[in-house]
Amino acid sequence: MSDNEEKIKKVSVICAKGALEDVYASLILANGARMEGIEANLFFTFFGLNAIRKNRMDRLHTATVGNPAMEMPGGLPFPTFLGSIPGVEAGVSAMMKKEMDKLDIPPVSEFLEIITASGGKIYACKLAVDMFKLKREDFYDDLDGILTVGDFYQKAAGGQIIFT
Repeated sequence: MSDNEEKIKKVSVICAKGALEDVYASLILANGARMEGIEANLFFTFFGLNAIRKNRMDRLHTATVGNPAMEMPGGLPFPTFLGSIPGVEAGVSAMMKKEMDKLDIPPVSEFLEIITASGGKIYACKLAVDMFKLKREDFYDDLDGILTVGDFYQKAAGGQIIFT
């Protein structure tokens, strides 16, 4: 880093999607920030809320339908219609989790604990919470709050906002 470059001091990661790969992207970015001594806020909205819902956080799936980056073994494109066959999404998700286990990547609930233990903050979007008729008790116990967008911008002030 040159003398003219400023070190990043704070990031706020927005997670709006609930697929396994989207949630883990957010968790990895926030955890990486904390490991580098960077303040980290995680803001979950819309289907991203599933990552912090007690009854769903460790049951996320990989998106198999409409995922243009999905590949078969050997690098062949994954035919979208296969994702609609019962059991395929669960199988692909199990394979992803198995590969993540090999890399010692923790389940979502444990990852959230690691992030909060290191000082990272976890927030839910009030609009999405209200829209899905959820309550505070539906969420991860160490949730730091349910915020409006304005509240989130206050927390994010002075930092980088990352949308996954």
